[in-house]
Amino acid sequence: MRKYILTFFKGVAMGAADVIPGVSGGTIAFLTGIYTELLSSIKSINFKAVKLLFTGRFAEFSQAVNFKFLLAVASGILLSIFSLARLMQYLLVHHPIPLWSFFMGLIAASAIYVLREIGKWKLIHIVSLLAGIAVAAYICLVSPSQTTEEYWFIFISGAIAICAMILPGISGSFILLLLGKYAFIMKAVTDFNIPVLATFAVGAILGIITFSHFLTWLLKKYYKPTICVLAGFMIGSLVKVWPWKKVLDEASHIDRPILPGQFETLTGQPSQLFLSVIFVLIGISIVFGIEFIAKAMKK
Repeated sequence: MRKYILTFFKGVAMGAADVIPGVSGGTIAFLTGIYTELLSSIKSINFKAVKLLFTGRFAEFSQAVNFKFLLAVASGILLSIFSLARLMQYLLVHHPIPLWSFFMGLIAASAIYVLREIGKWKLIHIVSLLAGIAVAAYICLVSPSQTTEEYWFIFISGAIAICAMILPGISGSFILLLLGKYAFIMKAVTDFNIPVLATFAVGAILGIITFSHFLTWLLKKYYKPTICVLAGFMIGSLVKVWPWKKVLDEASHIDRPILPGQFETLTGQPSQLFLSVIFVLIGISIVFGIEFIAKAMKK
């Protein structure tokens, strides 16, 4: 029971990250040590498992798909999205620099933590890391587009965004921004628009089940290069979570990273550099603190 309660709160942290454009729930899953189990559990949902469910063999279904774990994670994510979305949006508007700095520390430390698994570096590992950095940085700097609000596109948006949400460093919320659907989906959440949310959820479920098979296969066959790509995604996403930004379009969340001094000149607001450093260090400390506690518990 303690394990599932802890897993629930990890889900809460994932949900909180997923509502912020630029922060990935997958990064939080990696950071909290449930990433591999999450992928494996999602991958286990197949035709055979669904057949067990619809024939009333609930105990066998639960065991086949690691249902208690998935329920704990999903419950935490949903609770967080529906309850913390407003808080995260408040912090994003009123205290953006400490918030972005905190997530920058989390992500940077997580990338270091992941890359420590590589051990002996080869050319393929370096190329994979650089490719991941380039892809994530490009995605973070690309401008959002305007798209249709038809149900078929909402379905596709759910399928694409959920794949990004389980990739460390690639923000599902930011993918929604690129697709022009972030504000639309956030409004559907706050308004509890059932038809839109149901369509998005079906797309997300089908997308995550399909993508988890592919990602699990990659981790099994090409573990170290895949880890390097994922770490590259984390490093590249630092472009988006950089605390000091020049806003190009407020409505579309289009911005570019700038230096603290430029931020003060452009906005007339303090850069809060010292406070930013403190929150970066807090984020880094949490990552390595969790690692230390995990090692102590294993011993």
